[in-house]
Amino acid sequence: MDMLLMGLCVTFIGVAFTALAFVAATRPTSSVPVTQPQPPAVKAAAAPARFFSDDAAAPSIALPPQVPIEVLLHQIENHVRLEQAAAESFVAFPTQAQLHSKTTSPFVN
Repeated sequence: MDMLLMGLCVTFIGVAFTALAFVAATRPTSSVPVTQPQPPAVKAAAAPARFFSDDAAAPSIALPPQVPIEVLLHQIENHVRLEQAAAESFVAFPTQAQLHSKTTSPFVN
């Protein structure tokens, strides 16, 4: 009975300490609201700001050519066929060399 009471007291102290640490960690550091400084007045006709610099011209980005969905589906089907063939050959003749061999799929690095 004494050991049970001792265990309960130690557990209660541990939970209380943990609760105090949690409250201290989640409490805001100051109660005064932080105000953002106002930026200096800018001309109304100024161009919108860029990410890194106002002077840099927007680079021309070439979009990659669109790939037809049929080509992507064909590549996925080939990948699935290769993986199924590898799995079937492993099931037929399981060896450690086949288990650790690399796949021939172009989707794997």
